[in-house]
Amino acid sequence: MSRFKVSACIAEHIGDRSDQQDRVAILTSRRNSGALLAIVADGMGGRSGGRMASDQVIATADSLFQELSDQDSGLRALLEQIATEAHTVIRLTAISSEKEPHSTIVALIVKKDYAIWAHAGDSRLYFFRAGKLVHRTDDHTYAAKLLSEGKVSAAEVAAHKYKNILVSALGISREPKLAVCEASELRVGDAFLLCSDGLWAYFEDHELASLLHSLAPREASEHLVRIARERAQGRGDNLSLAIVKLEAPEQKKRSPTATMWFEGPPTNAKAKTDA
Repeated sequence: MSRFKVSACIAEHIGDRSDQQDRVAILTSRRNSGALLAIVADGMGGRSGGRMASDQVIATADSLFQELSDQDSGLRALLEQIATEAHTVIRLTAISSEKEPHSTIVALIVKKDYAIWAHAGDSRLYFFRAGKLVHRTDDHTYAAKLLSEGKVSAAEVAAHKYKNILVSALGISREPKLAVCEASELRVGDAFLLCSDGLWAYFEDHELASLLHSLAPREASEHLVRIARERAQGRGDNLSLAIVKLEAPEQKKRSPTATMWFEGPPTNAKAKTDA
């Protein structure tokens, strides 16, 4: 199996809002040193309610991911459990507080040359290979639903009055729809971008592909945030992103045991591992 280095970075910006309701994280597991979990949650439901919901998504993911053993191959079940448990807790909080908090979720697990991801809501995952788009998640919005039913055109979705109405998210009154996808035989040049709509709304797919292909994760994240802020023209939403990129290993002798470490502050962390 080919060897590669996994480089990752997260970034977030409050945009032009008065409070930050997005949460983003890159997590490693004490019991499973070869796995990495990247996750973005965009909370909604009022100033405190939205942040509570996105906080709960990250806390649930961290707790369950830490329990993942090195022999555990149930990664799909883990993603489903994260969504189910976070949804339940958010719903219970909504009942007790008389608020209506909810949150999107997009989560990616990379282990060796395999990746699996899940999402609910309109936070997205993009999978690029050698600078080309391989896969992009479908938004769980009412406008996207109308598109899938052939009632509107693709060109009409972006300007549709229901483009921000979610039909699936964690914490809503009905069971959320969690979409799961996977990819095997990952290779050098593959890159994943997870982001909230506060970021992807300002980019075409080919722009994202080019930036992730030509730049290291930290540099790409800085460019993405800067460009999004410029294009928002003072009307930008919270934005958050996580980049996971597979790069060629350094040309020097390394231990056969996988290692992982972080550099930089928590809001712009970089993780590396040999797979």
